[in-house]
Amino acid sequence: MADILVVVSKVKKLVKDAGFRTGADYIASLSSKVEEIVKASIEKAKTAGNKKTLGSEDM
Repeated sequence: MADILVVVSKVKKLVKDAGFRTGADYIASLSSKVEEIVKASIEKAKTAGNKKTLGSEDM
């Protein structure tokens, strides 16, 4: 399993405050999606040339 890229306590609080619970696999799945988004942003920035800072335009 890869590193968890989200703050687990913050995600769980957000979910709990909405009246829900997090399943055992939810955090790992969410973290995986975050990793996919970041990697896609990196690839997008690479195509922009000499860019080294990711911004909202890279989402």
